[in-house]
Amino acid sequence: MTKVVIIGGGPGGYEAALVAAQLGADVTVVDRDGIGGACVLTDCVPSKSLIATSTRTTYVREADILGINIPSVHEDKAEVEVDISQVNPRIKDLAQAQSEDTRKRLVKEGVKVVEGEARLVDPHIVAVGEQRLRADVVLLATGAHPRELPTAKPDGERILTWRHLYDLEELPERLIVVGSGVTGAEFASAYQALGSDVSLVSSRERVMPTQDADAAEVLEEVFMRRGMTVLSQTRAESVRRTDDGVVVTLSDGRTVEGSHCLMTVGMIPNTEGLGLEEAGVRLAQGGFVEVDRVSRTTVPGVYAAGDCTGVNMLASVAAMQGRIAMWHALGEAVSPLKLSTVASTVFTHPELAAVGASEDDVRSGRIDGRSVTLPLNTNPRAKMNEVKDGFVKLICRQHTGIVLGGVIVGPRASELILAVSVAVQQRLTVDDLAHTFAVYPSLSGSVTEAARSLMLASPE
Repeated sequence: MTKVVIIGGGPGGYEAALVAAQLGADVTVVDRDGIGGACVLTDCVPSKSLIATSTRTTYVREADILGINIPSVHEDKAEVEVDISQVNPRIKDLAQAQSEDTRKRLVKEGVKVVEGEARLVDPHIVAVGEQRLRADVVLLATGAHPRELPTAKPDGERILTWRHLYDLEELPERLIVVGSGVTGAEFASAYQALGSDVSLVSSRERVMPTQDADAAEVLEEVFMRRGMTVLSQTRAESVRRTDDGVVVTLSDGRTVEGSHCLMTVGMIPNTEGLGLEEAGVRLAQGGFVEVDRVSRTTVPGVYAAGDCTGVNMLASVAAMQGRIAMWHALGEAVSPLKLSTVASTVFTHPELAAVGASEDDVRSGRIDGRSVTLPLNTNPRAKMNEVKDGFVKLICRQHTGIVLGGVIVGPRASELILAVSVAVQQRLTVDDLAHTFAVYPSLSGSVTEAARSLMLASPE
């Protein structure tokens, strides 16, 4: 029986463990923080739970648009009270419950769980304290942690990483978010909806510079319309505590005062102290583990998955890397990881979801394609719900009409993108999508409408 030892119990680790157990391997997961890892306990699950609360808050504030009058909501729409001392315990309880459910599932499938710090003695021996675990296959799934700036050291009280947020007993009155990537944008959007006065510091010309430009523009407009201050093309040089808050000094000489500062300036892989380089595992720049498309490292029998690889820091990608690693290691047929089919979502309000090729790929000539963009404010279901912000963008190959990608900005974009993801994964054409029934009225109807627009525009 093949012995598999997995270091790390996050999505890359526990999903790999389930696959390996299903294939008859003797599986051990070594975990130090709790099954589910940072994704479940401190990052993805808690943050999306917080965002769910913030989204409901926005709906309450805007209920009068639909003719619903709530006595506690005054004309200025600022009197919805959020009790963070109730919100945060619920979030932590939910995360802990999810962790425990995942642990029970592993145990039920016959996976052994060992608590402790692991270290790779050699490619076939994993040390956990004084214990030595022999392995035919090792999977590294150790995750990553928030990057810290030496001039803005988090203290967990006023200067924060996102892992400190759920210990706050009061809602930040004036929150300064440093970093306008996905994480920064999500928390800025959420805390603004919860009632904080939010300032977002962006080093680039626009927020979320790696996302579709049209989508980022819509979201930035929404942020500012709702009262957020966006400070663009400047960096935070330092963050200093004061008696009752913080002062952020920017690279352009300005200073910003707030009650709290949230640092969202990237991630560092958890690869130190694991004995990886001594065992021959090559690390790339920044300490990330080098892997190929079937999750192999530079050492035979040693695989890696998830944030420690830096391939694409999404829980869905980590899980797929872990599954692929086990399928490959245990002799199953496997398709290499294909990042062009990975769907991602920014859980702002409205949400931004994307998959596959981008419009920039078309404009730059990297792909021979064409696109169409339909605003959601023409969609009947959107009108019923007073949705005015957002769009559906579909991209297809110029002559064959094969769907190459898409972007959706709107409510539940994370759910709506699935249809486009299936089309990209299965190489469907816009004709295939156009001839697919969509419920009327529905937001998903805009996906099939976009396909019809591209079908009608097909070159003869």
